[in-house]
Amino acid sequence: MSQIAIVEAFAELEDCRRQAGRRHQQSLCLALFTLSVAAGNRGFLAIGDWLKSYHDELVELFKPEKNRLPSYSTIRRTLLRISVKKYSDCLSRFFGIEPIESETIAVDGKVLRGSYEAISDNPDVDSHPAIMLVSAYIVERGLILEPYQVDSKTNEITALPEFIKNLALKGVVFAFDAISTQKKLLKSS
Repeated sequence: MSQIAIVEAFAELEDCRRQAGRRHQQSLCLALFTLSVAAGNRGFLAIGDWLKSYHDELVELFKPEKNRLPSYSTIRRTLLRISVKKYSDCLSRFFGIEPIESETIAVDGKVLRGSYEAISDNPDVDSHPAIMLVSAYIVERGLILEPYQVDSKTNEITALPEFIKNLALKGVVFAFDAISTQKKLLKSS
């Protein structure tokens, strides 16, 4: 298989799939997933339809072994076994998403809709609070940095100092919404 930049972006990721029955390179599965989502496909069935629609073009472009592309279920199984953080890091490096000095970074916290699980009648499902993320957006270039998951026992306000510390940026301007300008938060920073 010839090396294309998007495939090379994922080449260093450790392949956590079991060796038996492995037919496709993990980096190819991740590249196809990334391209299909960038093309507007949401969900694995839509990804499967996209793979079928562009099969000949994708085979010609990627030149996979035996001229076979992975199925959407293979791509799904691959995604279930990789670290989201490592995948995100590979994408950030590939796209060159690093804030530049004097850029403005807008920071905001959001709760993922539908991510909570209320107490239910099903004993196999544990109840849990909604997932909250703090995200950063590079205003000048319209790019989103990797989101930071807030611990379930805290909130956006207390997570912001840790998030900013993890970014370890110098020379950038941070823009916050009103909730992040509380007096207690400003004194502790």
